[in-house]
Amino acid sequence: MAEISTTSSNKKSAGVKKSKKLNTRVDLTPMVDLGFLLVTFFVFTSSMSEAKAMSIYEPANAEVFNPVVASGAMTILMSENNHLFYYYGRFIDAKQNAQINATTYEELRELINQKRIKTELDDLMYIIKSDGSSTLKNTVDVLDEMTICNVPPGHYAEVKITEEEKMALKTAKY
Repeated sequence: MAEISTTSSNKKSAGVKKSKKLNTRVDLTPMVDLGFLLVTFFVFTSSMSEAKAMSIYEPANAEVFNPVVASGAMTILMSENNHLFYYYGRFIDAKQNAQINATTYEELRELINQKRIKTELDDLMYIIKSDGSSTLKNTVDVLDEMTICNVPPGHYAEVKITEEEKMALKTAKY
């Protein structure tokens, strides 16, 4: 309980009458206890932000692979320093015709939409590959673009990059 203590100093001096002075002191110890109780209450009753995970759809049977039609495939290659490259169809054909193109994350959305519009849904497939020097953020950015462009699950996949594609990335100009 808070209390107010008063003490009086009443010294007698010769001929002068002094007024009575009171010293006021407030004991704040109970207020500190109340503060800690409130802090403890809010810590225990509040909830921390929940971690949000991206849903990735995986096939029920991983042993069954559907062949990809070369005319409906677009491969996105991620490299170091946030560099992106892409090609359509098979790698061998794209390499022979020098059709491995550089792009940016800003242009990627338009490329995905163009491919989705031009290709029949049953043949549409986006293949995402990383050379190992790209970051997780790059992969998440590409997957976000797939979601933004309304590419249905099962029409994009993350695949290991081949040695030929790694070599082509080293010589490609951004």
